[in-house]
Amino acid sequence: MRERFERIYTAALADILDERGFRSQVLPPSIRPLEDGMRLAGPAYTVQGRPTDVVDWDGAIRKVLTMLGSVPAGHVAVYACEHDVSAHLGELSVTSLQTRGVAGCVLDGGVRDTRFIRDAGFPVFSRYVTPEDSTWRWGLTATQDPVTIGRVRIEPDDWVVADEDGVVVVPAGVAEDVLAEAEAKASTESSIRDLVRKGATPLEAYERYG
Repeated sequence: MRERFERIYTAALADILDERGFRSQVLPPSIRPLEDGMRLAGPAYTVQGRPTDVVDWDGAIRKVLTMLGSVPAGHVAVYACEHDVSAHLGELSVTSLQTRGVAGCVLDGGVRDTRFIRDAGFPVFSRYVTPEDSTWRWGLTATQDPVTIGRVRIEPDDWVVADEDGVVVVPAGVAEDVLAEAEAKASTESSIRDLVRKGATPLEAYERYG
């Protein structure tokens, strides 16, 4: 399923989710890939944190390092940071995740060491970039609990799919059906595209293919 989700584009998934009544499944458009062409897909491993004044730096960093070692291969680490400053992900975190086969990371927060991450080819979608470390300013509170980013509730193991258009969350319970319908939609759109290129009007193409 991961390979199939990686091949499908997010707009097709968003359309199918809309048709099925899931109308709040796209993360805020401020969450963007670090580099054009980045894409990812995988079940969500959710991470929750909040702003705090950290006194025990060693204890705080140990909690984060334990979390990084817990993300399963093939999954996407999804951070709900509730924090508008500092970087919640950097090069060493990415090295750990990538080495263990994690599919990528989506953050409603910040990232740093971006050149190193781009060179590594690890897919990261974040809200902003900053050199400031979060360890003194932000604390990890939970993993594998439901989180909310923007208007989207994300459950552990929901499918997270991202490309240059944005990030879509597909509820785990309907993932196989939504994927199959999106694949069919993409095939139909290819036929419509070919028909329009041959001179058909958009309305004619719509009336033929729906």
